[in-house]
Amino acid sequence: MANAKRSHNEVQESLRELTRIFRPKDPRKFVKDYIRKYRITGGYEDELTVLVERELVKLNSPAS
Repeated sequence: MANAKRSHNEVQESLRELTRIFRPKDPRKFVKDYIRKYRITGGYEDELTVLVERELVKLNSPAS
């Protein structure tokens, strides 16, 4: 189980990096494409979409 958790963390970190690079206009579509491309197990879509949305908010807010 620990291995699955680690890979989930790797998925999140990878998705954060891709979000910073691509700055997607549609986070849900971006996540769907990511899940399809990398064959991620289903069930994470909503969680990963929220992660992308949060990352975009961070990128768009001025650094303080």
